[in-house]
Amino acid sequence: MTQHVALVTGGSRGIGAAIVEELVTVGAAVIVAARGLQDCERLCAQIEEAGGSARPLALDVADRSSLRAARVRIEQLAGELGPVDWLVNNAGIAISAPLLRGTTDSGEDLYERHLAVNFHGPRLLVEALLPGMLERGAGRILAIASSAGLVGYPYVSAYCASKHALLGFTRAAALEVGPKGVAFGAICPHYVDSPMLAASIANVVAKTGKSEAEARAFFASQNPGGALVQPSEVAGVARQWLESGPNGAVIELDGARQHLRQ
Repeated sequence: MTQHVALVTGGSRGIGAAIVEELVTVGAAVIVAARGLQDCERLCAQIEEAGGSARPLALDVADRSSLRAARVRIEQLAGELGPVDWLVNNAGIAISAPLLRGTTDSGEDLYERHLAVNFHGPRLLVEALLPGMLERGAGRILAIASSAGLVGYPYVSAYCASKHALLGFTRAAALEVGPKGVAFGAICPHYVDSPMLAASIANVVAKTGKSEAEARAFFASQNPGGALVQPSEVAGVARQWLESGPNGAVIELDGARQHLRQ
């Protein structure tokens, strides 16, 4: 098969790491991007030792200077691996807060922070990589969104707003550039057994006195399928879509089933 070159943001752990490992199994060379370079290097070393191809990339998607430096590095890696033709925008944050609390604990605007990471970061990476994909007439761009991009949830209004923005952008882009050979899609999982959920579980334990097991069971019960989505499930769906999924697909994972939304 022709080797694909994938860039996965938030790729050093959780859903991102699972996607990286899944793409390597189908022969893709993967650029593992995350804020923590050492974590990226560690995962890449494991992949290389097992016979795969992976390169680390320090990237904070909310930092414009980091994005500029990453773009230079991606262009350098293109000479070694080839140009990126699969982009997986996975990096994200979720901070819970009452509707009228508009700042983070550090005093940063809660909505601006979510939009910077969950929407503008992916958008800017698309702007960086899309011209080359259009020139080549081929490419696939996948957003790891959330069920919070499909519906609203209490106490995470900023998160919901940012994921709705990401999903709207993805759907519009699919209509605009899909006919030119570049497909856009999104995966919208419900609660995933991931480091992000672990932080939410710790928050529930601290605020309510529930045990970790009780908090985990609560989140699982909120998924329509009655179970937490596993990172490996998201990764498998991501690989399937990148290989041959339809343009404009929005795939909801509810803990038991997949639902294709267009």
